[in-house]
Amino acid sequence: MPLLPIERTPVAHMSFLKNLRGRLLLPSAALLTGCNTVLLNPSGDVAVQQGHLIVVSTLLMLLIIVPVILLTLYFAWRYRQSNTEATYAPEWDHSIQLELVIWAAPLLIIIALGALTWISTHTLDPYRSLKQIDAQRTVPSQTQALTVEVVALDWKWLFVYPDQGIAVVNELAAPVDVPIRFRITASSVMNSFFIPALAGQIYAMPGMETQLHAVINHLGAYEGFSANYSGAGFSGMHFKFRGMSATDFDHWVQTAKATGTELTRDGYLQLEQPSEREPVRRYAAVAPGLYNAIVNRCVESGTICIKDMMSVDASGGHGLTGLPAPMTLDADMSSQTLAVAIQTTGNPAATARSPAHRY
Repeated sequence: MPLLPIERTPVAHMSFLKNLRGRLLLPSAALLTGCNTVLLNPSGDVAVQQGHLIVVSTLLMLLIIVPVILLTLYFAWRYRQSNTEATYAPEWDHSIQLELVIWAAPLLIIIALGALTWISTHTLDPYRSLKQIDAQRTVPSQTQALTVEVVALDWKWLFVYPDQGIAVVNELAAPVDVPIRFRITASSVMNSFFIPALAGQIYAMPGMETQLHAVINHLGAYEGFSANYSGAGFSGMHFKFRGMSATDFDHWVQTAKATGTELTRDGYLQLEQPSEREPVRRYAAVAPGLYNAIVNRCVESGTICIKDMMSVDASGGHGLTGLPAPMTLDADMSSQTLAVAIQTTGNPAATARSPAHRY
């Protein structure tokens, strides 16, 4: 005997749909429990201030948004067609009291937002040296910031520590409560240097240098990545930023010096070639002036640096087109030598090359 389909009453059908909807929402809720709101719970003072600005700005905007939404719902219910007790005034069109409320409240909020963002924009200027380590401590007057030169490559990150004389690929470290000064550039296309727990994102652009000042206040390992699409290997441009104690940071530097090799200019040209998901690589020494040569696009021998070309142009506008065919310029020719040559002879080829000069 064939089974007959079960017929549900409307009430049973609605109950079934509610239960089904609840079960479908359970996986979504489970996924949300793994969310890490690092932007609102960072570990660096600059990111803390930026997160505070986001929260305060949102709350100020909600002061007008929430009442408007609630009043919209109230008016729709209060003046529904079936409510005959609501006052019907089709000729009414103006109220000074309502106009004052409607215009004054948003205006005051805009003024508050404008003042808040103007102050915060200048306080959190990424080029501005830090004035405080956290909300309770200022930066001591004799504190020396840790300088890190950041180069966005295809598709990896190179971090050069000029004061320590080392370089690392796809790993960054800094001692806690020590101001960090990042100098940021790129090798070929624009990327975005972003460590959400530390500070906001800063663009890395070829032939240019951007800066970022920040500080990490808690020990730990934090995610860093490129937040700007830059090609096929973009999704693998991740690195670890490690907040360490001063002792551990010194040990990390010594480890790089003991296990790494020297990053020469030829070695950088090899490293610069596109590759994906590179492992951490350490260099015990770095060629002098490598970062400035990267910024000025003159790492390769026989290439004139951008700033030298600008000096030539500023001294007479000759540029490369004003040079004799056999003459070649490279990073060994200083800007001063080029300027003197232009001023005295009108031709930089008339002056002999200066001694080796690295930037």
